[in-house]
This record gives sequence, structure tokens and C-alpha cells, in this order.
Amino acid sequence: KGPVLENVDSGDKVDLLKFPVPFMHELDGGRFIGTACLVITRDPDEGWVNFGAYRGMVHDKGSMGLYISPGKHGSIQRNKYFERGKPCPVIVSVGQDPVLFMVSGNEIDYGVSEFDYAGGLKGEPIEVIEGKSTGLPFAANAEIVIEGWMDPTDRKTEGPFGEWTGYYASSSRPEPVIRVENVYYRNDPILCCARPGRPPSDYSIAKCMVKASLIWEQVEKAGVPDVKGVWCHEAGGGRLFNIISIKQRYPGHARQAMLAASQVHAGAYLGRYVIVVDEDIDPTNTFDVLWALASRSDPVESIEILRRCWSGPLDPRIQPGKKGFNSRAVIDACRPFEWMKDFPPVAESSPELKEKIYNKWKKVIEG
Repeated sequence: KGPVLENVDSGDKVDLLKFPVPFMHELDGGRFIGTACLVITRDPDEGWVNFGAYRGMVHDKGSMGLYISPGKHGSIQRNKYFERGKPCPVIVSVGQDPVLFMVSGNEIDYGVSEFDYAGGLKGEPIEVIEGKSTGLPFAANAEIVIEGWMDPTDRKTEGPFGEWTGYYASSSRPEPVIRVENVYYRNDPILCCARPGRPPSDYSIAKCMVKASLIWEQVEKAGVPDVKGVWCHEAGGGRLFNIISIKQRYPGHARQAMLAASQVHAGAYLGRYVIVVDEDIDPTNTFDVLWALASRSDPVESIEILRRCWSGPLDPRIQPGKKGFNSRAVIDACRPFEWMKDFPPVAESSPELKEKIYNKWKKVIEG
């Protein structure tokens, strides 16, 4: 039981257009009901449930298109059904606990259900209900839940849509269609939306914070020691421009950190630049990061280019028809390890001197 079961429309009663589905951007190809959403699927081999924030465009009363970027867990699971010529069961939940949406848009480890992850964050299980057609779970306190199936032969033009990169970069193409069998919704449901676009957007700062914490965690799990901070810059949509701060312990430590940050799961998809800085640089302070980049890096020695990395249709820099891979610049903006002790000292007062002067003039400073 749950409030989302207050209304259940099935069969001919299904009407996605009874909800105020918005036309979000001037050049969008349609009305998108799936933005602040959970797209829920189940792995047909391993049985675990995944959900992600994949976009959904309403085609008509009983169907909607679903775009999932290549390599995302929902895409992998859907392809397993399609490769066998079988329809893929799917649920699209629109409006739910903000923790669920926060989790849905980030890279949780493969094989781990986001329901379990979100329950861990909240300190209690997520109460779920099983869909009557697919058996997939969805949150009992959701606002609107759409249940249906995607057939491998059933595709229709989806997009374009203004995306988190700040561009209509993915154009339009035939994408799988969800044929809706059931719609569950509360009385007076709230249709929740997350409108991406040129940064900053309504949710971009939250995306940056979560993405940075995931990269930090995954880099440490990969064996990189003494990570002091990670930040995913909002101008890069939380993906395109990332900074990692370390305390250098050995030769190659900076290279190890920046390469790991560019390729761990949370940092690998559609990245562009990764900069590694010393521990005296705050990765969230753009001025300090650019100062370190300008004064501690050498273009010949400090920049590595990675080729054929994980990208996709949303990448605005890749020419249409050639999307799929991109390149990365990983930049070492640390003091060179081999002569770090001889590197020119920073021309600013030490914390000890600042404290000494403050204590001396405390009465004057504090009035």
C-alpha cells in the first residue's frame, strides 16, 4: 500500500497528457515527462534492479520515448532483452523522495541497486510496491509512476532536448518506445521536473557535490593515497572539468591520481579535463586552480591526452555521425615531485605569521 496507489489507470484509460507535461526548452522536440525521474529496470541475467535518470518524451496518450546514453546501466540491461528479441519491462517514476532522484543521476557501482544505496543513505529501507504488469519495484510514496514495455523493433523519433552540457547536442533519432500499460498516481500529484540547460541549472550544484564525492571514493578504492579533495566544476555540468587535490608521496603519484580520476566509473563518462593539484590548492576555488595550472604546469611535460574514451550523443564537441568516443586532457598542475623541495616558495604570509600578527593587534582588529 502507498499513496501512489490512490489512482490506477490501465489499458484504454491511460492518458499521459492528463498531466501538465512541460515543453521545457525552445527547440525541444516534444514534451518531456521524464527529467526528475527514476527509470527502473531489472537485469534479466543477474536479477538486480537498476534505476537512472534517463529522459522520457511523451509521444501520445499511451506511449513515450526513452533515451539512455550508451554504457549506462539501464542501457546495458535493456540491450540484454533486445539482443534476445524480447521486450524490456520498465517503470518510469516521476516525483519521489529527493534522495532517490539524487542517487538516480549518479554512477552507483554496477550490480548495486540504487534502492539499496538510497536506503543506506537514509538509514532505513525504501518502501516499495511491485508493478502489476512488470513486477518491478517502485517507491510507495511516489507522485506518478508509468509502467510498460519496450519492444526491440518499436522505435520512434525522440528529441532533441536541451541537455546538461548546455546544448541540444544529441539531436533526434529513433529511440525505443515505452508502450504504457498502467499509470499509478496520487490525488493531485506533483509533476516534478529537473530542467537541464546551460550551466548553472536548477540541479547542477547538487550534481557536482555528489559526483565529486563519488570520484573521491572510487579513486581511493583504486588505491590512490592521500587524496585531499575533489571538485567537479559546475561550468562543466559536473563532468567535463574536474579537479583532484593530493599530497604527493612518491614519483608518479600525481599522474596516478589524475588518470584514475579520469577513468573511475563516476569520472569516466563524457569527461574532458582533469587537473591534479597539490594539497595547498582548494579544488573548489577556481582562481587557485587556475593559478596552479598557470604557474606549476608545463605544457610539454604536464599534459597527457587520452584517446577513445567513453562519450556519447550528448557530447557537443563531437561531430554528428562520429559520436561515441572522445579524448581527455589530464593535466598535472602539481609542483614537480623530483624537485618539489626546491620549488620557489609561495609569496604569502605563513599561517604562523598571520596568527602572530593577529594576536599582536587583536585589540585593534576587534575594536
